[in-house]
Amino acid sequence: MLELAARLRALPRPDLAAALQTREFDTTGIRDLFDLAEVLLAPDSLDHAISRLDRPRLATLAAPAELTTADHSDTTVDAIAVELGRLGASADLTAAVPELVGRLAEILLLVLDGERVHLPGAVSSRLAVRIGRDVPDAAELAAPAPPVLVGVDEVDRTILDRRASETAYATVAATAELLAALGVQPARELAKGGLTLPDSKRLAEVCGIDLEALPRLFHRADEAGLVLRDGAYWLESDVGAAWTQCNAADRWQRLAEQWLSRIPPMLRELVARRSETLSSTDLRDDVRWLYPAGGRWLDDGLDRLVDDAEALGLAVAGEPVESGRLVLAGEVERAAAILSAHFPAEVSRVYLQHDLTVVAPGPLEPALDARLRGFAEVEARDLASTYRVSAASVNRGLAAGESAETILEFLLEISLTGIPQPVAYLVEEASKRFGSVRVASADDAEFPARTVVRSDDEQLVRTLAVDQALSAIGLRQVGPHRLLSRFAPDVVFWALSDARYPAAAEDREGAILRLRRHHLAQSPPAPPATDPLGALLDRVLVVADDDATEVAWLARQLEAAARAKETLTVTVRMPGGTTADYLLAPASVANGRLRARDRKADIERTLPLSAIAAVVPAPSNV
Repeated sequence: MLELAARLRALPRPDLAAALQTREFDTTGIRDLFDLAEVLLAPDSLDHAISRLDRPRLATLAAPAELTTADHSDTTVDAIAVELGRLGASADLTAAVPELVGRLAEILLLVLDGERVHLPGAVSSRLAVRIGRDVPDAAELAAPAPPVLVGVDEVDRTILDRRASETAYATVAATAELLAALGVQPARELAKGGLTLPDSKRLAEVCGIDLEALPRLFHRADEAGLVLRDGAYWLESDVGAAWTQCNAADRWQRLAEQWLSRIPPMLRELVARRSETLSSTDLRDDVRWLYPAGGRWLDDGLDRLVDDAEALGLAVAGEPVESGRLVLAGEVERAAAILSAHFPAEVSRVYLQHDLTVVAPGPLEPALDARLRGFAEVEARDLASTYRVSAASVNRGLAAGESAETILEFLLEISLTGIPQPVAYLVEEASKRFGSVRVASADDAEFPARTVVRSDDEQLVRTLAVDQALSAIGLRQVGPHRLLSRFAPDVVFWALSDARYPAAAEDREGAILRLRRHHLAQSPPAPPATDPLGALLDRVLVVADDDATEVAWLARQLEAAARAKETLTVTVRMPGGTTADYLLAPASVANGRLRARDRKADIERTLPLSAIAAVVPAPSNV
């Protein structure tokens, strides 16, 4: 630990920060460089670092572990290269040893001093625990890579590209339908996790996918920030609302960018370099060979890489396609351009029919689709979509602020067949009936009722009072024209609307309120930027420019050696200006004095710290 602490002290701050970025540890409780060295040598931190080493670096780390012992913890760069050669390593690997040792030193797994290599005992011990369990032994690590069998590629890439585009478009379209469905009715999260079964079935049906495929689709939408959880319910987010207004290529690009951002960079670079004929099975075998200590992070990364790649059109039946290689190389826009070239073209005109249906001969432009959904129901969703206009759907549009005039004007703008008489009649009649049932907040005197429902039509009021479809909101008739409910006005309004009654919300003065069912969850603001690593470095990097700092550093070295029961070479200033070296095993440091056992003289010595000129770890062969 002493050598690692000294190494940490000698590193320039930018280099130390870069090294610590590669390690995982808790910064709390670290007061100085000795605490930091101790934390970096803890088993959890070492396991995190070792599991992310590729095979060449693991072999280079395992070789000094073979060469060193408890009494001899140092070796050299050349000795490591010779040892790897003895174990059967290729000439390329042995030639790369200086670079590999340097990279291991950069992430603080060993200490490099010129040609001398010091392997901390904690690292050696941790490797010993894992070798034979989940890490191959040094000989296996040093062995050359097995050959990659590349057969003749007889796959028609044009067919694969088209299938990839079809799958990518289907995923984008299903995600859009998911958001639209959540906008109409949020989905409830179970206490144990996952959506309720009724909501899952509803969403899967709307999206046109199997129930088993819904969790992955929902998870991708969640990771892209398109949906947000608000309490026990999932809603479309403001980010999702903006996403739905984009064209299909831009929608796909956001999903692909989020997918890419969650793949470990080292895994991303590896796959991007591989052959075009690499299949998903080859990939898993290849990656697991290269990162034999990978464990959970590697399996999770592979699952994401392979499973979601298929859904996004980055691979087809395990075969990679050009879009996949481009995304992994960071060229997401180019990938989007290649895939979207085969997407169905968006349309801006529709066919209005006498049976009250609206047929779009292709995917409707997002803004037009959103407007049409405001007063029409989606009846069938495919490359050609069908919407249906009904009294209930028109009533919903009127409640949100449309009028008969604006609805008919919009339909006329987008229709290739004009407006059939049945459509015009339905819209006008729904407009006339709109508001024949009014919903408002109840007066305080009517407590515990929260909502009053009124209508001039006595028969309609009686019908509302006995309609079993409305039993959930508990309507109670209190007069020929009035009913009360203990539920909030918006709950009552939407219950009436869903039951196809021409309801309108109103304020206390009787003015109609425009309600939209489509509630969005606001994405939380980005948390304030914090730099725990920077704060840690501010705390532990004490500038050594005065005697007090140097004495404190010396004391911490001796205390650490005493705890670790290490032997040190202690250089002591003697009278007359000379120095003498003692081989000491520190026992304690107190009141500015060191108490230690002299290993050669086998006596106890007590020295003032002010007399000590330097301390270094004792030679490993002592």
